[in-house]
Amino acid sequence: MAETVRVVRRTTRYHWPDVQLNIWILIFLASSATLLGIFANFMSIQNSLQLGIPWYMPYWIAVGSLGILFVLLIIGLVSNRQLIPAVVMLGSFILFVLFLTGLIKISIELFGASGGVNASCTQYVQNRSSKGPSLDTLAWLQQNNICSCWRAAFSFALIGTVFLLWLFIMAWQVQTDDY
Repeated sequence: MAETVRVVRRTTRYHWPDVQLNIWILIFLASSATLLGIFANFMSIQNSLQLGIPWYMPYWIAVGSLGILFVLLIIGLVSNRQLIPAVVMLGSFILFVLFLTGLIKISIELFGASGGVNASCTQYVQNRSSKGPSLDTLAWLQQNNICSCWRAAFSFALIGTVFLLWLFIMAWQVQTDDY
């Protein structure tokens, strides 16, 4: 006589807020990609000037790449309906620490006490302008671009850090079924 074994599989369904998750994906993807591009541009400039490359430039390229991979992982898990809050909380916490570390370094470089980038930009770029077809104008435009990139890097690092904290809280609320 053959015995039949009945297997009961329970699946837990997590209910993610669609609009908030989509907004998070869009903003965080833009933040990670922008930081990746800015610091890749900075490394290119450093190489062209035959200067050393500070540690935080490849660091931000790696962190920006990890951010993009994390978003792609979330999109893949969402498309398969397998997005688990614990995975999201772990990834967002790791990236939060990385973003916060980079944000602190950008803040020190931008607003540091010993003549930060922002002070140099104010003194040498904003207080002086150049017009007309000349090498001085091209140099001023490049310097202005570098100053704008530093400010954008600070802004997007801050946005990315805040959005990672938001994702962690959102994943916790999904885990506890508060949504």
